[in-house]
Amino acid sequence: MKKHSYKEIQMIYGKISPFEFKDRLIDLAKYNANNKNINILDAGRGNPNWTAATPREAFFTFGQFAINETRLDWDLGDLAGMPQKYGICDRFYKYISENSNMPGTSFLKSIVDYGINTLNFNGDSFVHELADAIIGDNYPLPDRMLPHLEKIVHDYLIQEMKYDTKLGGKLDVFAVEGATAAMCYIFDSLMANELLKKGDKIALMTPIFTPYLEIPHLPRYNFEVININADEVDEHKNHTWQYSKNELEKLKDKSIKALFVVNPNNPASIAINETSATNLVDVVKNYNEDLMIVSDDVYGTFVNDFTSLMAKLPYNTIGVYSYSKYFGVTGWRLGTMALHEENVFDKRISDLDKELKISLNQRYGDMSLNPSSISFMDRIVADSRLVALNHTAGLSTPQQVQMAFFSAFALIDTENAYKKLNMSICNTRYNLLYKSLGVSIKEDKDNAAYYTQFDIEQWARVNYGEDFVTYIKHKYSPVDVLYKLANDYSIVLLGGNGFSAPEWSVRVSLANLQDEAYAKIGSALKTILNNYVSEYVASKKDAVNNSKLI
Repeated sequence: MKKHSYKEIQMIYGKISPFEFKDRLIDLAKYNANNKNINILDAGRGNPNWTAATPREAFFTFGQFAINETRLDWDLGDLAGMPQKYGICDRFYKYISENSNMPGTSFLKSIVDYGINTLNFNGDSFVHELADAIIGDNYPLPDRMLPHLEKIVHDYLIQEMKYDTKLGGKLDVFAVEGATAAMCYIFDSLMANELLKKGDKIALMTPIFTPYLEIPHLPRYNFEVININADEVDEHKNHTWQYSKNELEKLKDKSIKALFVVNPNNPASIAINETSATNLVDVVKNYNEDLMIVSDDVYGTFVNDFTSLMAKLPYNTIGVYSYSKYFGVTGWRLGTMALHEENVFDKRISDLDKELKISLNQRYGDMSLNPSSISFMDRIVADSRLVALNHTAGLSTPQQVQMAFFSAFALIDTENAYKKLNMSICNTRYNLLYKSLGVSIKEDKDNAAYYTQFDIEQWARVNYGEDFVTYIKHKYSPVDVLYKLANDYSIVLLGGNGFSAPEWSVRVSLANLQDEAYAKIGSALKTILNNYVSEYVASKKDAVNNSKLI
């Protein structure tokens, strides 16, 4: 731990990733916390402080059943066999009946009942796939995702993201190591398949999660980036974090090949509303029909009736989703990417010139006698293992089981009790923060409230006028607030500049601290801002007094 000086903090602000910058603030906050014997309040990173317990209980209890199955096959003490399919469903129900006191057994039975009765799975086939997968004794097959588990996850995504198979057609799901892995795989495959080339023009809907800002500028990509800014404000001149028609019309430029979206956005965690979505659909369908879209919808489960862009533009969009936040599983690394069979990515590959197609056929030639027929989704799977190791591709099978249990948990919860609980936690903290900050808030049905973005400059302008804005911008820099929070209160927040958000804004994670912490954060921030106001008022009085002396 180190007490960084204000000058040190100021020198690196905006020059490194906000997540790396946060580590310096944490050092400072820890130093202050030790001296004052207080707790550090790190609202910088959005790791939730809750976990979904019931699906985890079911996972570990089912794991014990599966181990018993291996010993039924072959038991040499420390060495056992592999789960066998015939009769396994009956043995599962017998095991549940005889071990009903074990955690999660009731829900575990509900999962198997749901698969058999609702999804029409064959009992032995379903339970055997689960047992073999949780033991992890075979390679993932199919490598994209195990078939019964894909069906459960597929239905979960349709329920929560509103993916529309009636409009878009058959939907394939690839289970991946979180949304971060999906990002890496997609960028790599877009390049490998000549759908994007070094220096190409892409668009980002900003503000946006920092890696989407940083990846395009890596030497390998060096993309020309066009920002589609969330520039709309309400009648009180406060940000709505929505996109004006003028901003969206930037996408009429057909030289923009791809659009990257986080929806709800990060850091403001506001979902794209119906008006902005309709305007975006209009631009794509009428002016840039071959635009490739990647929509990262990790926070969608925190918004009632959330609808992904994947549902509105199924032909153009890859949908990316992570289980990390909703179920409290950042350590599990669970995510998906989904793509309809009929899609613009395959169309763009088929439109490539002859020489590029020959090159791509060489790349994927060992996978098929007809490599040109390999879909973009299957190419992503292969590229995730540099093609040559395609036969070992796929998310580990125990991870797939836990993903399916989480998905089934949400599908079986027809009252949405878990969703309501999650949303209640976030909204309670949101209200506590702004109440202690002394800022009135407007209800917004598109607000996920997983993070919140508070723009100090806009607050200053709305409450005290442009002269006050000029005063604080002249006397201070945006890092001043972050420094004072860490140094004086042991509170860590992130600055908005690292998300292409307003320079004087701060991001507060509402997910990772106890409720009462947000009242403390709001109060500390209010004290700092009130000090700015007091200094400003005093400076105006001094100016008046000086003018009288003259």
